Amino acid sequence: MYKPEYSDITYLKSIPKKPDFNGLLKILRGGKADRPHLFEFFLNETLYNAFADEADYADIADPYLRACVRNASAYRNAGYDYVVIGGQGYGFPRKSNPHSDRSYSLNEVVTIADRESFEAYKLEDPSNEGIYKIYTDILPYLPDGMKVVGQQPGGLLENAIALCGYDSLCLNMYDDPDLVGDIFEAIGSRLIDYTRRVVSNESTGAMIINDDWGFNTQTMISHADMRRYVLPYIAHMINVCHEAGKPAILHSCGNLGTGSDSLYEDLIAAGLDAKHSFEDVICPIEQVYETYKGRISLMGGIDVNYICTSTPEDVYNRSLAMLRRAAADGGFALGTGNSVPYYVPSEGYAAMIAAALTE
Repeated sequence: MYKPEYSDITYLKSIPKKPDFNGLLKILRGGKADRPHLFEFFLNETLYNAFADEADYADIADPYLRACVRNASAYRNAGYDYVVIGGQGYGFPRKSNPHSDRSYSLNEVVTIADRESFEAYKLEDPSNEGIYKIYTDILPYLPDGMKVVGQQPGGLLENAIALCGYDSLCLNMYDDPDLVGDIFEAIGSRLIDYTRRVVSNESTGAMIINDDWGFNTQTMISHADMRRYVLPYIAHMINVCHEAGKPAILHSCGNLGTGSDSLYEDLIAAGLDAKHSFEDVICPIEQVYETYKGRISLMGGIDVNYICTSTPEDVYNRSLAMLRRAAADGGFALGTGNSVPYYVPSEGYAAMIAAALTE
């Protein structure tokens, strides 16, 4: 039964917790754990600061290590068994960065428009060991039982769209498909190399392949083009994770389709361990779970809009019901449908995680 203190971060922080990444690992691999587990791609600055203990990171001079240790402290105190960390200083830079805290146009800037601009574009080398130093530096600061979940510097399709512009990329799929293939190969091969280096670290327990693929009604490009340009590299990334003995999690927004043409079928065939990011307007997590349970693990799923527009009690009750739905078959960890951006009410987020912390 819901209690008002379940929406109070201070109260939830005070509940004793012991990280258990091995329990989460069982869920990621389709099994059941001894207790409910939480999963989130990222929180927000307000929540990181509210949950973290400043004493855990106050004496750290390096800004990036300090931020990562703060996040690890917050994740631990909120009841997670891991902290998400990306390598430092690697990516696919464009002429200007269109990202903001609110919104941006997928056509705001075009860095690669044709063969000439592609060949002139300087691709960064992912072999620089300094990129991955954080995965070693974080080890002494990880609470007992916690691991790192590695994060990519944006996904394959995301980076292709960011570099080319959405309209330009789509037009080139017709005008110059060989160029598009070369662009995806250039990005994909480097993300594979990056992933291999991240999962080789002792601190890394799993890898997020973070690549948003679509919107409410469909993917950004056709399923045929997804299978031509994107999925072969995703399958390779999954294999790289498995070769290191680590599970692979796909974080991808958008409608992946239904039935035999669903990209879920491609992902399951490729051996993907877990899928993250769901929206009620596409398909509620309860229905997704009933469709795919036993075939792929599902992480999160309590719709962000639902959390924003519902009472904490309703959020708690839905979250608890989802945990109980999945208790018999496993392969589910509780979390939001996407992430916890700044506009999500902290009371609603707290009520959601309370379902796992008090069950």
